[in-house]
Amino acid sequence: MKVCKFGGTSLADANQVRKICEIIASDPERRIVVVSAPGKRSTDDIKVTDMLIAAAEDCLAGKDAKPHLERIVARYAAICDELGLAPPVIDAIRKNLAERLESDRSHKAEFMDTMKAAGEDNAARLVAAELKRRQLRARYIDPAEAGLLLSAEYGRARVLPQSYERLSHLADYDGVTVFPGFFGYTPDGRVVTFSRGGSDITGSILAAAVRADLYENFTDVDSLFAADPRIVEGVRPIKEVTFREMRELSYAGFGVLHDEAIIPAVSAGIPICIKNTNRPDAPGTTIVPHHTDVDSRVVGIASGGGFCTIYLSKYLMNREIGFGRRVLQILEEEGLSYEHTPSGIDNMSILLEEEGFDMQVEDRVLARLRDELGVEDAEVERGLSLIMIVGEGMRFAVGLAASATAALAEAGVNIEMMNQGSSEISMMFGVKQEDGKKAVRALHKAFFE
Repeated sequence: MKVCKFGGTSLADANQVRKICEIIASDPERRIVVVSAPGKRSTDDIKVTDMLIAAAEDCLAGKDAKPHLERIVARYAAICDELGLAPPVIDAIRKNLAERLESDRSHKAEFMDTMKAAGEDNAARLVAAELKRRQLRARYIDPAEAGLLLSAEYGRARVLPQSYERLSHLADYDGVTVFPGFFGYTPDGRVVTFSRGGSDITGSILAAAVRADLYENFTDVDSLFAADPRIVEGVRPIKEVTFREMRELSYAGFGVLHDEAIIPAVSAGIPICIKNTNRPDAPGTTIVPHHTDVDSRVVGIASGGGFCTIYLSKYLMNREIGFGRRVLQILEEEGLSYEHTPSGIDNMSILLEEEGFDMQVEDRVLARLRDELGVEDAEVERGLSLIMIVGEGMRFAVGLAASATAALAEAGVNIEMMNQGSSEISMMFGVKQEDGKKAVRALHKAFFE
């Protein structure tokens, strides 16, 4: 059995929907299909999820959101009309969207997740209808009916352990099950979504639950590449990458697969294959437990912006028992998660995402660090990019850090922060955001050209 997930570009218009239906029909092992909301049809287009967010924001602000609703319905209607689907399909989608727009708004985060989930939910209904029209045995299933239970963390939900056993029955259906990605339900029945791009996570959870032989993640590229092809020309494709390497690369900006989608598949030992909806016969990139080729030092270079650093300084910090715990407790109480915490004997840096860490939160956190911990110096540096070089073979490579730092120095890139993971399969550099692309090109030249 294969679980396959199709991203937003694979559902952007009727022609793309035809392609995914042909891909599903071509292999009877593809029995569970996860779909995203329709994405962009062109570079200046708007994703359906973004349209839903705009509608929800206007609604919460007391504005008329019906114009947004009509544009969203029109996107689905255009696909339905071109596919020749019967009018009841789009009527049901219109009704579903209207009901969500009129739902309870007293809890803003819950209302927002309810609206955002409509993109994937209605895309799944549409794809199931098209498969049936093609005389395939297919069904749409709601995540609540299927048994996908998530934590009550709006916009950042996590799967609850009991979900896997509850979802295992999906393997018993002998037709095609079309499952909406990105959202699930709390145990008390409230809609919650994963973080953006979370349909990847849904697919991985289902693959683990049904013990699939393979999880196929269809997107709009033939494979993963050693670096972002939009930054580096002529970059080579990656044939094979390990779970651990992919986790590091996804975290640091490899946008093809959500970094949290690795864990369920890893736990169940299920390989993942990245494939192209537009070229399904291309071999793609396989994500495996262990390399068959152990010679590769560096597999890929990833980059991502939108980070900042809280820098702390206090004399004899290293002698103060529990200091680090209390720093992290303050972040926890402020609802902030950290990425890295490199430290010295008298100083400590905390790297975190800028999103959710606005100036008001920053002032409050810095004040608490000074008042509660007696920190002598506390400041924030914004506008950082993380550059990550990743490879299982790095642990055996002598002089790799020297090669990387020399390449960055030659390119005129100043290193704001450097950290090597304890697993020794990754090395992270923090640089100014404006130097991010230059850093990626310099490192690619050093390790791949």
